[in-house]
Amino acid sequence: MQAFVSFITMQFQLCSVFFTFSLGTRTHYFGRTILHGGAKYRATGRGFVVRHIKFAENYRLYSRSHFVKGLEVALLLVIFLAYGFNNSGAIGYILLSISSWFMALSWLFAPYVFNPSGFEWQKVVEDFRDWTNWLFYRGGIGVKGEESWEAWWDEELAHIHTFRGRILETILSLRFFIFQYGVVYHMHAAKESTTLSVYWVSWAVLGGLFVLLMVFSLNPKAMVHFQLLLRLVKSIALLVVLAGLVVAIAMTPLTVLDVLASILAYVPTGWGILSIAVAWKPIVKRLGLWKIVRSLARLYDAGMGMIIFVPIAICSWFPFISTFQTRLLFNQAFSRGLEISLILAGNNQNAGI
Repeated sequence: MQAFVSFITMQFQLCSVFFTFSLGTRTHYFGRTILHGGAKYRATGRGFVVRHIKFAENYRLYSRSHFVKGLEVALLLVIFLAYGFNNSGAIGYILLSISSWFMALSWLFAPYVFNPSGFEWQKVVEDFRDWTNWLFYRGGIGVKGEESWEAWWDEELAHIHTFRGRILETILSLRFFIFQYGVVYHMHAAKESTTLSVYWVSWAVLGGLFVLLMVFSLNPKAMVHFQLLLRLVKSIALLVVLAGLVVAIAMTPLTVLDVLASILAYVPTGWGILSIAVAWKPIVKRLGLWKIVRSLARLYDAGMGMIIFVPIAICSWFPFISTFQTRLLFNQAFSRGLEISLILAGNNQNAGI
C-alpha cells in the first residue's frame, strides 16, 4: 500500500514527465557525440530555480534536442492513425500509442510545465513579444544566439564539420522522404495507382512550392527601384496558387482531404531537404542558395514555435491552471507568497498607469 501511494504521488508530481524529458536530453547528446564527436561538459545548473524562464530561452535550449523529435513522433502517430491503423476502435489505438504520445507530449511541453509562472497571462504575452523579436532579429558580427535567431541557428550547425558527419546526417535525413512516399499513394488524386509517376508528380508540386518560396523570400530592400513590381509579382503568385488550388479541387479528383494529407507529406520532406542542405553548408553557399535555406529554416522554427506556444496561451486564459502549476511546483507557503507578490505587482502596475 505504501508503494502504491508513493507511485500515485509521483504521478501527480509529474515525475514521469520529468524523467522522460531528461532521458531525451541524454539520448540526443549521446547520439550527436556518436555521429559528430566533440563530447564536452554541459552545465545543468544545480540551484533551485524559482525564476520564470522566457519562452525563447527554452526554445533555444530544447528545440533541436526535444521539440523537433517530439513533433516527428507526433506526426508519425497521426500518419499511423490516418493510414496504418486497422479498424480496432479508439481503445485499440490508445493502447497501442499512449506511451508514444506521452513521450512526444513530454518532450514538447515539459520545459513549460515546470517553468514557474509559465501559465501567467502577462508572462505569456511578454514571452511571445520577446520570442518574435528574437526570431526576426537579424544576426551579424558580434551578435549572440540569445539575441538573434540567425546567430543561434549558426551556432546550432557548428557541430557538423566533418565529411563523415555530413554523410551520416544525409543518410538519416532520408527517412523524411519515406513519409511523402507513403502518403501520396493514399491520396484520392492518385486513384489507387502504384506507379512511380505519382511520386514524381508529388516532387514536381514540391518543386513549384520551392519556386514560390524563392519568390516570397526576395528582399524588397535589395530591390529598391522595383519594390512595386516585386509586390505585384508576389500578389499575382499568391492569387494564382489559390485559384489553381480551387480549380484542382473542383475539376480533378483532388479533394480537401488530399490537401490536408499533402501537409503530412510535404512538411517532413521539406525538413529533410533542409537537414541535407545545412549538412552540406559550404556547397549550398557556393550555389547561392543559403539565403533561401535560411528563410525556410526560419519558417519551420516559427511554425514549431507556434505549435508549442498556442496550447500554452490557451491554458493561460484559465487562472486555475496557473494556480495548480504553482501549487504543484512549490510548497504551500511559497505558493501563497508568490500569489501575493503577483497581486502587489499588479497593483503597482495599475498605479503607474
